[in-house]
Amino acid sequence: MNEVTERFIECYKYLEKLNFFSNKKEFAKIIGVSTSLLTDIEKERSNIGINAIRNTVINFNINSDWILTGNGSMIKGIIPIAKKTENLKEGIPLITTNAMAGYFKGDTQVLEYECERFVVPIFKDAEFLISVRGSSMNPKYNSGDIVACKKLTIDTFFQWNKVYVLDTIQGALIKRVKKGSTDDYLLIVSDNPKYEAFELPKTSIYGIAIVIGVIRLE
Repeated sequence: MNEVTERFIECYKYLEKLNFFSNKKEFAKIIGVSTSLLTDIEKERSNIGINAIRNTVINFNINSDWILTGNGSMIKGIIPIAKKTENLKEGIPLITTNAMAGYFKGDTQVLEYECERFVVPIFKDAEFLISVRGSSMNPKYNSGDIVACKKLTIDTFFQWNKVYVLDTIQGALIKRVKKGSTDDYLLIVSDNPKYEAFELPKTSIYGIAIVIGVIRLE
C-alpha cells in the first residue's frame, strides 16, 4: 500500500466519523468505485486510483495537496466541511440578514425559497447559518465566515461573554453579550477594540440565537 492510499484511508475514516455519508456503499458511489474495491482499499489490499481521489477532493472539500503529498491540512479551510444540498428536508439553512426576522417568526417561505442549505455533520445542533459581515468581531470571526447558530427563547438566560446572533431594532447583530448596567439592558461588545461597546434594551430584541461554531472559507 502506498502513502497516498494511507492518507486516503485516513480521510475516509474521518469523513465516516463525521457521518458525512450514510454507509460505505454511498461513499463508494460518490467517489466512483465499487463497494468491494473500497473494502479492498480499506483493508490495504488495493491502492486508490486517481479518479477516486479527484472525486473525493471535489465532493468533500479535501485538500488535494495533502492527499497526494502529505503537505498542508486534510480539509481546505479551518473548519468542518459543509456540503450543499437541494433537499429541503435535510441540511441547515443559510439565512441572509434580511431574511433573519422572518426566520425567527417562523416564516416557512424564508426556509423553502430564499435559503441555500448545507449539511455540516459536526454542527448537528445548529438550526441555521448566517454570514458574518464587517470587521467588528475580528479576530474571532472574519467577514465572510459563516456561523452556525441555535435559536433560544426571547427570555433566555444569557451566558455572559458568549457570542450571540441578535435580531434587533437595529438589524441583525453578531456580538458578544455581557451584563448591562441594569437587568433591562445588555452590554453589546465587539472583539475588535476599534468598535465601542454599547448598551441595548432587552425590549428591542426580537430574536436570539447562540453561536455554536464557525465555518471559515479560504
